[in-house]
Amino acid sequence: MKTKIYSLVLACATLPLFSQVGINTDTPTKTLDVNGTLRVRDTPAATTVTGYNILAQDTGSQEVFSMDPQLLIAASNVNPSIYAAKKTTGITLLSLGILPSSFQPVNFLVTDRNIGSAALFTNADGSYNIPSTGVYAVGFSFRYGSGLQASLLSGAPGIGVLRTRAGVSTLIDSRPFSGINLALAVNLTLSDSSINSLYSFQANDKVSFGLTDSGVINAGLLGSSIASFYIYKVSN
Repeated sequence: MKTKIYSLVLACATLPLFSQVGINTDTPTKTLDVNGTLRVRDTPAATTVTGYNILAQDTGSQEVFSMDPQLLIAASNVNPSIYAAKKTTGITLLSLGILPSSFQPVNFLVTDRNIGSAALFTNADGSYNIPSTGVYAVGFSFRYGSGLQASLLSGAPGIGVLRTRAGVSTLIDSRPFSGINLALAVNLTLSDSSINSLYSFQANDKVSFGLTDSGVINAGLLGSSIASFYIYKVSN
């Protein structure tokens, strides 16, 4: 009888070596399952990331994994707001009643993009959708026809960047096409213009790229025009 009791005690003593331990939980799912916060009183500081892994928590399973720091560095270099598009044929101007009559956006489409997520753009109004509040770098260039016209366009047409926020549209920047007078009274229009600057936007703003005072634009020349833009977030 004593031998059996000793054997049972010995078996019970060795059982925890092969079981899962739970703190603040009766149903541990890992070797050590802590249901609560964790405090470490003293940790040595690493002077370099070379040869080290860091601990990261899966927000779904709550499980902790070791991770190469280079994975986080690589992930931090991805800017989900980046978008760029270029249109070299089939350019027309959209007529949208909700926008100011003096501004008509270029009919950019998702298929014109060079880089970026299709979810950032709306085909119906040719607009880029601001994913998060912050400061964005914006560039927009437009060459009308050959870029040099034989007559000076009246009405001071040019290019512009339009922001629509909560249904209210505002022209936040513009550049006119400039004209010059040459000898023999020849008037020329330098119809190649660009905008490059920084702007503050709020999440869900829409940004449109188009022409201002476009009523005098020759629709036939739009077919040989070139338009492109880029936009990306640079700061919160």
